Amino acid sequence: MSDEVKNPQTIDDPVNMYILFARFFAITAKQLEKDFGQKGLDSLAECVKTFGMERGKDIARRAAQAGKENTLENYLDSYDMERSELFGYENDITPERINQVFNRCIFASTWIDDKDEKYGRIYCEHIDPSIAKGYNENMVCDHDHIMYDNNECTFKFYMKDNDKQ
Repeated sequence: MSDEVKNPQTIDDPVNMYILFARFFAITAKQLEKDFGQKGLDSLAECVKTFGMERGKDIARRAAQAGKENTLENYLDSYDMERSELFGYENDITPERINQVFNRCIFASTWIDDKDEKYGRIYCEHIDPSIAKGYNENMVCDHDHIMYDNNECTFKFYMKDNDKQ
């Protein structure tokens, strides 16, 4: 991932919350695996899902506070995480779908650089579908491609009552 921010940071670099989060997550995952094996990692996956659901509910609350419904149209405008230069992405938005392609992700690059991809996958595979469901129980997130496999993540967001075209 040559165009991504490289780790580790030097002492003069500002502390980056995304890198800190990724490293804390991997440390937690390793400890759960050490103490409980696969059952610990499965429990962590459930925690990610719960965290995602709560984030989705918070995004819906943000939309409501702005006088908006928790529709597909208002999802990205109400999203809870800023997209800095540490994330490279393109959005293709229609009334029925949001398609996103990420070619740069500080979380994935941190886990790859730290050789913790196994643990990063737990987060990556579960977070966005859970956020979508928490935001609106009829919202679906298909996460077709993941950064670790082909250097890009693809997401398709749509409502269950709409065709998946």
